[in-house]
Amino acid sequence: MSVSSVSSLAADQSVCAPLSVLGRDVTVPLVTGGEVTYAALDYAASAPALQRVWDDVAAYAPYYGSVHRGAGYLSQLSTDLFENARRTVAAFLDCREDDQLVFTRSTTDSLNLLAAALPADCQVFVFETEHHASLLPWRDARVTYLDAPRTPAAAVATLERALADRDPHGPALVCVTGASNVTGEIWPVRELAAAAHAHGARIVLDAAQLAPHHPVSVQDLDVDWVAFSGHKLYAPFGSGVLAGRADWLREADPYLAGGGASRKVTRRTDGGVDVEWHETAARHEAGSPNVIGAYAIASACKALSEAGFDTLVARERHLIDTVRAGLAEVPEVRVLSLFGDDAPRVGVLSFVVDGWNSSHFAAALSAEYGIGVRDGLFCAHPLVRTLLGSDPHTQGECGAPEAAPGEKSLNAIRVSFGAGTPDEHVERFVDAVRELVRDGARWNYRTEDGRCVPAT
Repeated sequence: MSVSSVSSLAADQSVCAPLSVLGRDVTVPLVTGGEVTYAALDYAASAPALQRVWDDVAAYAPYYGSVHRGAGYLSQLSTDLFENARRTVAAFLDCREDDQLVFTRSTTDSLNLLAAALPADCQVFVFETEHHASLLPWRDARVTYLDAPRTPAAAVATLERALADRDPHGPALVCVTGASNVTGEIWPVRELAAAAHAHGARIVLDAAQLAPHHPVSVQDLDVDWVAFSGHKLYAPFGSGVLAGRADWLREADPYLAGGGASRKVTRRTDGGVDVEWHETAARHEAGSPNVIGAYAIASACKALSEAGFDTLVARERHLIDTVRAGLAEVPEVRVLSLFGDDAPRVGVLSFVVDGWNSSHFAAALSAEYGIGVRDGLFCAHPLVRTLLGSDPHTQGECGAPEAAPGEKSLNAIRVSFGAGTPDEHVERFVDAVRELVRDGARWNYRTEDGRCVPAT
């Protein structure tokens, strides 16, 4: 199906308009002259702020105050806002009544918090396909890394075999992504959770890429914890979430020691101190919490819920179809995939172009067309190297390796989009890919500090 056919089909189905986001009218200069409206197609890294989120934060900002420990009006108001935000996000995630929801800095911070709360001698199972945020935090545990599966069924079977071989008497945790930050493919979370529980293990869901695109229900998926970041959920104010079962979090030492986490501190006769820590989420929220970040996440959760995920998913499928149909018309382009073309996915696609260094291609998209994409290994080095057919054990960098324009590089190009992406942006992207492959770059480029940049 051609791009024009996809666009016509979408028009016939009355696909909804994009949600309003900041930066939609920003213009950027082109090296070839003139300016163009910036096409932000790097949502998988950080999505733009929803206008609704920005407006809510701006309305609250004059009333900002310290939470939990102040007697003044602004402190009391901010405390109510912070705790209401916690309840809003818990409802968005469909948490269980006795779950805890901890506000963190990001998905990475959330999973490091959970790693610090693991019981002694816990064994962790994680696929090599994970983002580094969920691949690397388990340094103090016994970790089993699982090879990349090529079908959803193979993922479940691989996990079941690994769990069957573990010591059944010790604690175990499975960590799995909801949607890949490289391929966009949605993982069989519910089936993996069932396999984990059947073998006495718990499971944590990295929903950083799933939550902005699809509803995430802790109860329906039957996961023990879920983690995600505000900056990928249209709320880029430095906050994240870890939500789930309270027992491991309650029994662990505080993630950070300090005010807020401590319930009572007394001096001992020997000169030391005794500390009684909170057993609520405050146990792992020491210091002055990021109330604006928490409020921004709650605002984004409300905005997405009110827009309706059925509507948002339908529109995103139209954008995915537009991009995939356009790339399929360029034989030199190879889209990376684990599960195949028919796998359900979110608005994240990675690809390579024959004859092009990926950094060079991404630089040309930016400099000549005003299109922002990502190139590199996307902080998922083993997965990208597996998809590229190179040695997954080879070391790499998150950014572009040292490779001049025209030289082969062991990295890829990622385009990603979401609820705020207008049709014109993805259509311009598809046209730009076609033109670059057909005609080549119109500007000269050089490598500077590991990145390909326009030559001046």
